[in-house]
Amino acid sequence: MLWILNLVKVENRNWKIDAGSRTIDLELTTLASTNHVELSPSDVGLQDRYIVQEIIKEMAKNRPIDTKGKKGFKVLVLNEVDKLSREAQHSLRRTMEKYSASCRLILCCNSSSKVTEAIRSRCLNIRINAPSAEQIVKVLEFIGKKEGLQIPSGFAARIAEKSNRNLRRAILSFETCRVQQYPFTSNQAIPPMDWEEYISEIATDIMKEQSPKRLFQVRGKVYELLINCIPPEIVLKRLLHELLKKLDAELKHEVCHWAAYYEHRMRLGQKAIFHIEAFVAKFMSIYKAFLIATFG
Repeated sequence: MLWILNLVKVENRNWKIDAGSRTIDLELTTLASTNHVELSPSDVGLQDRYIVQEIIKEMAKNRPIDTKGKKGFKVLVLNEVDKLSREAQHSLRRTMEKYSASCRLILCCNSSSKVTEAIRSRCLNIRINAPSAEQIVKVLEFIGKKEGLQIPSGFAARIAEKSNRNLRRAILSFETCRVQQYPFTSNQAIPPMDWEEYISEIATDIMKEQSPKRLFQVRGKVYELLINCIPPEIVLKRLLHELLKKLDAELKHEVCHWAAYYEHRMRLGQKAIFHIEAFVAKFMSIYKAFLIATFG
């Protein structure tokens, strides 16, 4: 890419945006060079649509000029586009059409189904597979070599298997193992992520008691996960995974149905905690009715 040859710098950018009757102050971290800007508009929450409009307008006004005196264009890389609000996605569609001559957009997302059809139809869709276990092992071995670490045979492969093809998770697990014990041993345990253990505890709490008091306690724990930047979709998915491990087979289909229902509502809404709590309440209702019907 063009900007690899240029100095890339990280900046904390501030925008003052006129929103009619008020002025909105927004701050966002960007990665930029003379040819590109990379950012995650979803980091500013519900004001993401203003960032999308302002940054593209700014890039359009400051178009680079090549050696022949012709106006070129900048590249805007937007991460986590699937986490943008619906308003931001509609704003992005209008803005990218208006300024298509002055900038090019690269939109990155984990789930294209959460991106509106209007945006997808205007883009060339490229699917990039998650790294294979063999590729993750090579990265871990490269890191170990750079850090001067001795990695036992098969240790990196076990970390790669536990990571579920998530490179970031594999590197974090590798770092955790280094902190807990070094030199490594071939049978060293790969610790789970802290937030996964916490969700497992929440699932255990739900299974032990189904009451308004327990629901209130679970809400507090879920909220703690959210304020520590664990995505709500991941929280709901992991909670479902832990609950299914403890359920009878006849309930699994119904619980999965309601998990999908509340996940869809969570995408449409703005307060994720409400929908996760609603799923927990629904699960408690289903499970308690099952216990009463089975054991009386």
